[in-house]
Amino acid sequence: MTSSFQIVNQAFSKQSAHYDADDLQNSILKEWRAHVYNHVHPFLKPEHHMLELNAGTGLDALYFASCGNTVLATDLSDGMVREISRKMQQHSLTGRLNVQQLSYDALNQIKDKKFDYVFSNFGGLNCIDDLSKVTMHLPALLNKGAFVTWVIMPKVSIWEMTGFLKGHGRKAFRRWKKNGVMAHLEGEYFKTYYHSLSDIRNAFGASFRCIQTEGLGILSPPPHRDDLARNRPLMYAALRKIDKQVRSSFPFNRWGDHIIVTFQYQGQ
Repeated sequence: MTSSFQIVNQAFSKQSAHYDADDLQNSILKEWRAHVYNHVHPFLKPEHHMLELNAGTGLDALYFASCGNTVLATDLSDGMVREISRKMQQHSLTGRLNVQQLSYDALNQIKDKKFDYVFSNFGGLNCIDDLSKVTMHLPALLNKGAFVTWVIMPKVSIWEMTGFLKGHGRKAFRRWKKNGVMAHLEGEYFKTYYHSLSDIRNAFGASFRCIQTEGLGILSPPPHRDDLARNRPLMYAALRKIDKQVRSSFPFNRWGDHIIVTFQYQGQ
């Protein structure tokens, strides 16, 4: 029987061939990525050693390596790992940027390394039902005072919930399903799970302190509705302005298409 992670591997390997092109064409995704970087920079210092989970094609790993950090990019997908390896050679970053193929629930396979930062972007961690399967490995990999920034899809998405008013009731509340929902990517189907801020905090436990959270796409449309950003720029600009004003305040800092959460490791 094909496992869930094998199906995820197949789906994202297929996507790897056009992932970068899709990213560059999506104005919302570019804005979000820039904002995530702005969130990270106050915590990330030059020469920090970073571990990236679900690194995709290495867009973020390449950026942080170019900022002077040493990055170990990890991903489950064969295709994504090939793209990261290609970037390493293309940009002569061997030594500054390295890659290891593994799932984020198997971080114990990383040997003899300590990190100052763990990063995961744009919902890759939503492929796992219990985040403690990831966080259980972190203390052995982190220096005291290390930071962890994850960008995760939460349970409350106002944008999706407004679909109820348009008769899309099932999709409007799909994130609330306890046992996850089926996602579709590149002809493959696999479970996706949504994690509240409380879920995330519980997974990290007492050894980590939550220091900052922000909402992404609270009222403004998510990346798959980039057509609205292009076709209705005034509406999009107004919604983005509201998002900017409220994204760091309760309760909006735990709502959105994604949330950015940063924790600091206190040591054991």
